[in-house]
Amino acid sequence: MTDMTPTSSTPAAKPKPRPRPQVMKLTEAAALRITELTKRADSDIVGLRVGIKNGGCAGQSYTVEYAHEVRPTDEVVEDKGVKILVDPKAVLFLLGTEMDYKADKMSAQFIFNNPNQTGACGCGESVQLTAAKAVG
Repeated sequence: MTDMTPTSSTPAAKPKPRPRPQVMKLTEAAALRITELTKRADSDIVGLRVGIKNGGCAGQSYTVEYAHEVRPTDEVVEDKGVKILVDPKAVLFLLGTEMDYKADKMSAQFIFNNPNQTGACGCGESVQLTAAKAVG
């Protein structure tokens, strides 16, 4: 006959989840420009929203707009005292990206140094991106 009394076993401890990598990082120039834009905005904003849209001669382009609220699905990046909200559909395309800001006599713009970029059009307005590869 077998003994059916429960044994005192402790549940196995869950392994700690790996820390999530930060989707993007900012240069000092980008953080300074975002701070300036935030102060000059006509209404209250919580930061800038960054995303990707389809279109252009290379297939995709980056989007940057004022964010008036944090959406539940936004990936929030806080770097150098400013907040970037990343559209959830763009996260895999932006992993590892450094956002910079360049100004010269002819133009001023945010520059995305993206390791997932596989091509760009000649005018610089659109890019071709692939999703980031899994690490591990």
